Amino acid sequence: MINGPQLRSARAWLNLSQDQVAEITGVAKRTIARIEAEATVPHERTLRDIQAALEALGVEFIVEGGVGTGIRIVKNPDR
Repeated sequence: MINGPQLRSARAWLNLSQDQVAEITGVAKRTIARIEAEATVPHERTLRDIQAALEALGVEFIVEGGVGTGIRIVKNPDR
């Protein structure tokens, strides 16, 4: 599963605010902020929704052994 630092990094790379990520994903801004701060343990569905939305914009989340380890930029995302 993805984690807070990955979400922060992806959001920064895509130049998106927390408000924009909330709008794109349908996840509350407060939840986005809490995930980034690692102040909550979000539902897996929430993380999947965020991951899918940001991957559609060109970010690939690297997960090794079930742990998020980084992001990679996809040159030609499916849009």
